[in-house]
Amino acid sequence: MQNLSQVLAQSSAPDSLKSVLAVTTDTCIAISDALKQGSLAGILGMAGNENVQGEEQKKLDVISNDMLKDALMACSSVRAIASEEEEDIVAANTDGEYLIAFDPLDGSSNIDINAMVGTIFSIYRQTGDQAATEQDFLIAGKHQVAAGYVLYGPSSMLVLTTGDGVNMFTYDPTKQSFILTTENVQVAPETQEFAINMSNQRFWSENMQNYVKDLTFGKEGPREKDFNMRWVAAMVGDVHRILCRGGIFIYPWDKKDPSKPGKLRLMYEANPMAMLLEQAGGKAHTHTQRILDIQPTAIHQRVAVVLGAANEVDKCLSY
Repeated sequence: MQNLSQVLAQSSAPDSLKSVLAVTTDTCIAISDALKQGSLAGILGMAGNENVQGEEQKKLDVISNDMLKDALMACSSVRAIASEEEEDIVAANTDGEYLIAFDPLDGSSNIDINAMVGTIFSIYRQTGDQAATEQDFLIAGKHQVAAGYVLYGPSSMLVLTTGDGVNMFTYDPTKQSFILTTENVQVAPETQEFAINMSNQRFWSENMQNYVKDLTFGKEGPREKDFNMRWVAAMVGDVHRILCRGGIFIYPWDKKDPSKPGKLRLMYEANPMAMLLEQAGGKAHTHTQRILDIQPTAIHQRVAVVLGAANEVDKCLSY
């Protein structure tokens, strides 16, 4: 059984990218260890302040963000970072080759109930002779050189692509390393499982309401088959389920706050997950376009998301 470093050594990824991935994943192991201590380490509960998104921060939001920031800033290959928990980008090493955007702890509302959370990351190659700025980060997702996440569940799992398929690794605490457990992950084009937050149904567009209504009508409805609904309340958990057994994940536009075109952030949630899904044979769109084709206008830009089984994404978009 190969570990992560052995798999990367056999890949065509540059050594500089391998070093960024090693720092990122090693830090995620440290975050996993902290999560396992939970209340024993006094790391649960609120931090007492809000992040740039206007969301109240959990203690572990702050802790995991600082752990990743400190480790990546010390990596000579990192030019700059962008985080959900940071208002602005943070310039690192001017002569570094890579920009990394991350959500340090996706689904942090799940922390206090001991449910699934994860770290999502997206990496771009970008060089320059001046300190990096936000403008440097405004690169379409199709130019990512690597993307992945670490899911902190019953076991900690790394799901990674460097543009040549998707592999899953499971953390082995006896070896303190991620071990390759599933190669070349593929998402079946058909599914009978969907994930969506039904509590927002009254705010969706009429077309989206019609689509979900047809799913819930099952065999008696126009789709002529029964669907199951699952909802983890952490994108990382819902996407992991799709990569493991198929499905579709939807966080649509809604009119609850018309100033926001979606809830999920393009740079460090939608883009990395879109790259993973496409590499696994799935699709990832907003209501109007492929996510990886979007030209970002801000690092905290929000988008609607429809991703998963290719044929079901097409069916959803047909509404």
